[in-house]
Amino acid sequence: MKILSEILENVSVIESHGNLETGVSSVSLSSKTIEPNSLFVAIVGNVVDGHKFIDEVIENGAKTIIYEKDIPEFKSGVTYIKVADTHSAVGVIASNFFGNPSRKLKLVGVTGTNGKTTTVTLLHQLFRKFGFKTGLISTVVDKINDDIVITDRATPTTPDSIILNKLLAEMVDAGCEYCFMEVSSHAITEKRVLGINFIGGVFTNLTLDHLNYHGTFENYCDAKKGFFDMIPANGFAISNIDDERGEYMLSTTNAKKYTLSLKQKADFNERFETKLLGEFNAYNILGVCAVAVLLGQDSTKIKDLIKELEGAPGRFQAIKSPNGVTGIVDYAHTPDALENVLKTASGMKGNGRVIAVVGCGGDRDKGKRPIMAKIGYDMSDILILTSDNPRSELPEDILADMQKGLPLDGLDKVEIIIDRHIAIKKACELAKAGDYVLLAGKGHETYQEVNGVKNHFDDMEELEKYLN
Repeated sequence: MKILSEILENVSVIESHGNLETGVSSVSLSSKTIEPNSLFVAIVGNVVDGHKFIDEVIENGAKTIIYEKDIPEFKSGVTYIKVADTHSAVGVIASNFFGNPSRKLKLVGVTGTNGKTTTVTLLHQLFRKFGFKTGLISTVVDKINDDIVITDRATPTTPDSIILNKLLAEMVDAGCEYCFMEVSSHAITEKRVLGINFIGGVFTNLTLDHLNYHGTFENYCDAKKGFFDMIPANGFAISNIDDERGEYMLSTTNAKKYTLSLKQKADFNERFETKLLGEFNAYNILGVCAVAVLLGQDSTKIKDLIKELEGAPGRFQAIKSPNGVTGIVDYAHTPDALENVLKTASGMKGNGRVIAVVGCGGDRDKGKRPIMAKIGYDMSDILILTSDNPRSELPEDILADMQKGLPLDGLDKVEIIIDRHIAIKKACELAKAGDYVLLAGKGHETYQEVNGVKNHFDDMEELEKYLN
């Protein structure tokens, strides 16, 4: 049990009713996870307003309520704390409840449209090879050292404040010195990382994505920049200045500023050998090198160990069939990411062909659909447009949006196959020795979401089945 007054340290309280010295057994955002003596934070979400569940959570044992909207009745035996913004308060509350674990770790965040997962995965591998106890928080997996941690996460990239601080506390208890984590624009906007102490941050790149959530590209850009404004003066901020917004990301941070580039003079222009393919991975590894150097590791040893690192699952993950066809699974779900992986595959194919299977997710940016179809058409020899995760949309409507990016003629190299199973099978049947079959969009995901239901679907499993 923790004491409420201690949990409220650095929280801006507007008014309170009840006992501030009451004990708190847990902190929760959901009415489903309440236990006796819980503290419940009423979050105003995009879909659900937590204030509607206050009476329910009290009946289930909650003794402390953090709220921002006026409450008509205060019940005896319950402590009520009003704040201006529960989104801002919960991060600080969660951090205090779990003993401010981010202050006990060297925590580095990676943000950007593409490359986050690969960068944090490589950093985790590298520091494990250095012999450090290290945590990882990523879209694909959370790890404490080499052990996978299972969390009940509603968000795929950056967990909510409570789960995040609980994870960090478990890393501290396990003796971890470092943690590397992805920081999404949603998490920054929703203040999930408020109250977290980062020693450093990395900006990878910024391309068209998540406009359905942020509204404009400028808002999306500013969300990413907001992460660097969180890093304290004793921390570091690393930015890829080959991206046109790289300098902007560093413009108002108090952290020590560093730049990386493959094309111009920068603080980090390293040369290295790696198993990973593609210019996009060169940027990822350059970011890894920069972080390792700034965390005090020897540059020669860094380069030696870089040679041994493996990419993240579903990120340009390749297999080869018995008859010489190379299959690649990649999470590319933005125009820039798709262009990068197709550029890399095209550079490898020699006299072979690139057969690309491309889809776009439902309930996401519609503006990128024709752009991605056009990139797929321009940069592949055969293009198959298919379903990704349709979610609540009709796959036919998504594909109709994609087809708007195709030319009116020259469509003999394009096929439209709604069923992703059949699309992958067709691509593999068309492939000959020396060809590359690229499955873009789903990467590490092991499901396909249709009408709110997640059915098992693994691109790598499909690829292995049909190539073999």
